[in-house]
Amino acid sequence: MDIVKRILLYLLAAFFLVLMGYPFIFVLFTSFKTPMEYMVNVWAFPKTIAFENYEKVLQPYFLRYFLNSIIASSSTVAIVILIASMASYAFARMRFRWSNILFIVFVAGMMIPVHTTLIPIYVLINRIGLFDTLPGLIGPYTSFSLPVAIFIMTGFFKEVPRELEEAALMDGCSHWIIFRKIMFPLSTPAIATVGIYNFLHTWNEFIYALVLINSPSRKTLPLGIREFYGMESVNIPGVITALLVGSLPVLLFYFLAQERVINGLVSGAVKG
Repeated sequence: MDIVKRILLYLLAAFFLVLMGYPFIFVLFTSFKTPMEYMVNVWAFPKTIAFENYEKVLQPYFLRYFLNSIIASSSTVAIVILIASMASYAFARMRFRWSNILFIVFVAGMMIPVHTTLIPIYVLINRIGLFDTLPGLIGPYTSFSLPVAIFIMTGFFKEVPRELEEAALMDGCSHWIIFRKIMFPLSTPAIATVGIYNFLHTWNEFIYALVLINSPSRKTLPLGIREFYGMESVNIPGVITALLVGSLPVLLFYFLAQERVINGLVSGAVKG
């Protein structure tokens, strides 16, 4: 019976492997097809290996879109983690006037539909002279990401044992030193969660980039993918190739952050 159960388990695992892995295989093989070959048979493997899609994706102008997305996403994640970690520590560990009200105001930002603020933000960014610049794009991205980040990190800081903070206070540490030396290093799992969520959100964002960016040299990757759309047709293998190449930084960031989550959970264990 054990052998039968093991065989059934392996068969089930193989089924889910094929089910989950086939989309990646489909995307990979489609990237080597020409548009005509794709239209003839969508599901067939490519008869000849065509690199023309990768040649278009690796052009300098498209790599510029790639770099702009990395700058916008990385800057947003760094700013959000810095601001959210400090604000969350204050909300979780420090008592001051109107702290609960301020926390509710921050968290209430999650209930505001992002795209309802498109016109006011466009007017604001245009008036302060940041239209068609990456900082003008990073600002809105940061403001939209802060509510979720503060909500996650405040909950994490509240779960950290107070004995650590009390021992540091007895040793003469200030709140800044406690945050920098103790709380921030222990919050690695929360930081990784916030980083993954915000990086994915900003990397794939399209509407605000479309409205706030006008120059080709400042376009992000989602805008650059539109280059494969013609007036009457779409180069689907080209779009899929761009998506495949564009997903590599996201996958790399996810795997690196996932390792940080595990390391943070291990190193953050408190001995009684």
